[in-house]
Amino acid sequence: MKLEDKKRIVEDLTERFAKANLVILTDYKGLNVPTMSDLRRKLKQAGVDYKVVKNTMMVRASENTPIAVLQSQFQGPSAVAISYQDPVAPAKILTKFAEDSKRLQIRSGVLNGKLIDLAGVKALAALPAREVLLGQLLSVMVGVPTSFVRVLAGVPRSLLNVLNAVKEQKASAEPQAAA
Repeated sequence: MKLEDKKRIVEDLTERFAKANLVILTDYKGLNVPTMSDLRRKLKQAGVDYKVVKNTMMVRASENTPIAVLQSQFQGPSAVAISYQDPVAPAKILTKFAEDSKRLQIRSGVLNGKLIDLAGVKALAALPAREVLLGQLLSVMVGVPTSFVRVLAGVPRSLLNVLNAVKEQKASAEPQAAA
């Protein structure tokens, strides 16, 4: 590979690392081409880039980016999944794929500049999808005002019940007084 090509790859990867909010480092040793293509397709559908680059180029590309904390782990066959938006989707895809294939190994990752280990990636994968979390948040936000309105409506209702009880008590006491 020519030096110009290597520089271009490093520059491209540096830009991707700078924009990423999640990068997951994997070991792809033992995956055949169709399996690797299937993994790339699944990640691409989720808006995630999956790059296989030489470790020396990844080290250079990660310098002066939040991904620099991974430099010591760029050893052996390495590939990175780079997500720019939803950090849960790539974690879910890679975790499930690693469980199914038994060949793909997740080493670690960087979430918003902070190093996370395999347990952290699995915990991230266990989170519900973004849409589910937004739905839960919306239900909580709607639930509080609804409960408040019910409480406020309950005050006049309770007062009405008390007044009806007093009325019934007086009505039942009047016939006894007449007798």
